Amino acid sequence: MAQERTGIVTFKGGPLTLLGPEIRPGGRAPDLAVRRGLAPGSEYTLATERGKTRILNIEPSLDTPVCDLQGRRFNEEAGKLGDQVSIVTISMDLPPAQERWCGAAGVDRLVMASDYYDHSFGLAYGLRIKELGLLTRAVIILDPDDTVRYVQIVPEVAELPNFEAVLVAVKTVLEEA
Repeated sequence: MAQERTGIVTFKGGPLTLLGPEIRPGGRAPDLAVRRGLAPGSEYTLATERGKTRILNIEPSLDTPVCDLQGRRFNEEAGKLGDQVSIVTISMDLPPAQERWCGAAGVDRLVMASDYYDHSFGLAYGLRIKELGLLTRAVIILDPDDTVRYVQIVPEVAELPNFEAVLVAVKTVLEEA
């Protein structure tokens, strides 16, 4: 049974339970394997882009207005951050839905990954919402050596992350690399 954590996030004011451990800056990132497509073996893992700074952009569902705005904003920022940074958007949406959303939104700079199949990412990173079966809204920055450098769990799932804080954090990681 996964660890349950309360008092961290709400949805429209109602309290929710997160499943899994708390991830903290300074620790080693838990391994992850999320699907980039329908075919088995199309996983994105920590090794996929080791050596790059990675922004894990975690969203409940791309087909909601707040997630749509978040994805579009990170796509914009990806164009400004350069090749040493990868933004990986992880949601519970199936890969075909992610692909459809990217096409409709004109998003072409994000790595899209799905935790739909086995929920291993949400449970390993402590971001799975027990009551909704979705991932909570969060942003995690990993340095090129897979160390967690920044964690922002958005307290109200229906609100956007603090983009400015994320950008300051990623620039700090890049300066130290």
